[in-house]
Order: sequence, then C-alpha cells, then structure tokens
Amino acid sequence: MGGTSLDRVVPRDGVALPHAVLLLLAAIAAAVVAQGGYYLPGRLLAGVLVAAALVLALRDRPALEPLSVTCAALAAWAVLRAALDGAVAESLPTVAAIGCLAATAFAARRADARQRELAASALVGVGVLVALTGWAAVVWRIPSWSVVADGLARAASTLTYPNAAAALLAALAALALALHQGSLPHAGASYALLVGLGATLSRAGLLALLVGLVALSVLNGVRRTLRQAGPPVVGALIALGTLAPSFPTAEPAQPVLAVAGLVVGLAVTLVLHRVKPVFRLIAFAVTVLVPLLVLDVGRLLEGRISTSSPDRTGATGAALEQVAARPLAGVGPGRGWFVFTAPTGEHRVMRYVHNEYLQVLVELGAIGLGLVLLVLVAVAVAVRRGRAGSLWAGAAAALVVLLVHSGFDFLWHLPVIVVTAGLLVGLASPPAPEPAAATVAESVPTAEENT
Repeated sequence: MGGTSLDRVVPRDGVALPHAVLLLLAAIAAAVVAQGGYYLPGRLLAGVLVAAALVLALRDRPALEPLSVTCAALAAWAVLRAALDGAVAESLPTVAAIGCLAATAFAARRADARQRELAASALVGVGVLVALTGWAAVVWRIPSWSVVADGLARAASTLTYPNAAAALLAALAALALALHQGSLPHAGASYALLVGLGATLSRAGLLALLVGLVALSVLNGVRRTLRQAGPPVVGALIALGTLAPSFPTAEPAQPVLAVAGLVVGLAVTLVLHRVKPVFRLIAFAVTVLVPLLVLDVGRLLEGRISTSSPDRTGATGAALEQVAARPLAGVGPGRGWFVFTAPTGEHRVMRYVHNEYLQVLVELGAIGLGLVLLVLVAVAVAVRRGRAGSLWAGAAAALVVLLVHSGFDFLWHLPVIVVTAGLLVGLASPPAPEPAAATVAESVPTAEENT
C-alpha cells in the first residue's frame, strides 16, 4: 500500500492531483459563488479550505520560503500597527488575506509539472463559468449577476462587482492563451474568457489584459502569442459586437442576436484556429471594421469610452491628504475611509481608494508599502526561478495582469483574487524540493512467525 492513494486523486489519464491543490481550487470556486468571498461567510469558507490545504502541504515538513517570511513580516506589522491604536481585531482581515496568499503559494508548489497543467486547466474552467454567467446576466438582465452604471448593464457574475470579475477573467485569459497550444478546448476557453471580460465593460480589465499580453509575448514568444491569441480575439469581437445592443438599459436587450453572435464567434474561433495566419489577419480586420461601420458604438457605450472617473479622483486626493498626515505608519488597517466633495458639490464617502498600493500606504504607511514591495520581490524571485515552459509564462503573465489591475481597484480585499494570485505564484514557482526520505526498517517475519 503506497501513499499515493491517500494524498492524491488520480484521474484516468494517470495525473495525480494532490488533495491540497484540490482544496485550493475548491476555495476559489467557493469564493466565486460567495460574491468573491468579500463578506464574512464566504471569507471564512475560503479561509478554512486554504488552511486545510496548508495542513496537508506541511506534512512533508518543507523548508521555509522567502515569500512566507516576507508575508509573515507584513502580517506582523499590520498587527503591531493595529495594536498601537488598541484595535488588534481590525488587523484580522489584512492578516487573513496575507496568510491566504502565502499558504496558497506554499501548497501549490508541491504539485509537479503534469499536476500543474491539470490544476491550471481546472482554474481556467472556473473562469469560463464566471464569464458565461456574466454574459448571461447582460443578455437576460439578471440583477444579482449584473450592475447598472452610466445607463449600461455590466457583467458582474456571482462576484457582484464588474471590475473584480474583469480582473479574474483577464488574468485567466492570459493563462488560457498560454495553455492551449493547438488545443481546441483551450482555444474555446480563451474565447469565453475574453467575451466575459468584454461583457464587464471594465476599462482597467482591458488595460491589464493588454499589459499581460505584452508580458506573455516577452515570456512565451511574440509569434506564438499572436498565433494563439488571434482566433479567440476575433471570435470575441464578433460575440461582443452582437452583445453591444444589450448593454444600454434604456433599450430592450437583444438575446437572440447575442446568442447567435456567441455561437458564431465560437465557430469562427475554432475554424481560425486551424487556418493560416494570413486568413486570421483578414478575419481580424473584418471583425474590427464591420462593427464600427454597422454599430453606433459611441452611443451604445457612452459613459465607458472615457478615462475620467471623478469619484476615484476625489478619493485619491483624500487618500494623499491622509498619507501626508501620517506618512510612516499610516492610519491603521481597516481605517482608510475617504471623504471628498464631488464636482456636483455633494459630499462623498468611499471605503476604498480603488488603488491597492495607495490603500496600503494610507493604512500601513511607508513601512507597510515597503513590506508589500518586499513580498512582490519575493514573488518575482520565485517566479524567475521557476522559468520553464508555456504554463510558467501564462501564470507569470496572469500575475502581471493582477498587479496592474490592483492599481485601479480594491482587489486584495477579495479572497477569490488573493487565492487565485497565490495559486498562480505556486504554478509559476520552481517545484518544492522533495522531503528527505526517511529510513524505515521493515519488519521481516521470521521462520517461527511464518509457522
């Protein structure tokens, strides 16, 4: 009797997926369903699953890793900073988020190359479900899965926040594009993720994806990235072109047109996946030009074709004032509220500044931001050492997407993003060293015992 059957689930193809990784995937799926894990029940469920994965990973008695050390230092500072105000409990959400990141990366490193491929595919599958529910929310105007802003229905899926859904989908799109390498299912998954991302109408999500694709081109090769991204992008443009009339809430949705576009877009993606690059280029030009000529995109998406955001600008100004008042130690974890006057003259209050780096600077000061940078350096070092293959390139590019998008939204306050980031770090890191084999003296039955 070996230990494999106890530690892993073995599918028919022979790839053994460790139970710790299964628990991490379950934590991400649970957080997706529980509104990104933002509220306490979802936060607790995701945290318990990650903690269980950590316990399983610790059974191998692995060595301490730089990421774990830097995360511990950041968590310790958060507790100390809160203690200075006599409110240690206010540091618990911050400590939990840091712990989830470190624990997830720690546990995911225990997977070997084939297990990582399977885990990455499962993660992409979760993203596809998020993408399709978000798309459906726009088409059928499902209130709990969509948000109306600027007169437009925006996909939010079960995460209930469009920009959080966009961050997750953009990161997983970068991962999926690196994975498919001739695989039609992965090409279809990339297409679905891009459609879901477009349905969120997130400007930050689109920007982060573009930066992630640049990173993927550098890490995985420009020609390979263009070859793999071309068909899903063309298909997604078709699907989004037919979805565009359903965005304005002042007009009735067009479900028949949207469904037809989704099917045609998928078919085009799969067909282009098999044709020569020149035909892909022609298809791309056509799918870009036709919607511009046929659809009044400026009217349909009015309010989103802009880089202005008065509320975020006001919150940023208020945040900088707090930084100036307490630059070194910050105001304390969980105490970063931002009050400002809107252009209309109204007084506004925002809980988040929509920039995680600035949020850390406000709450934990320059010390906290410096420790965050050390965590990011530890992540970069681990990822650099794991350099090998397309999966590594996709995971690294997905991390770039999340880091860029974190400058525009409060992503680190959502367990689904934190655990996904930790899993991506683990997938991109070098495999953990095998524990030293213990010498076990086997009991050999004697002749007397046999008789």
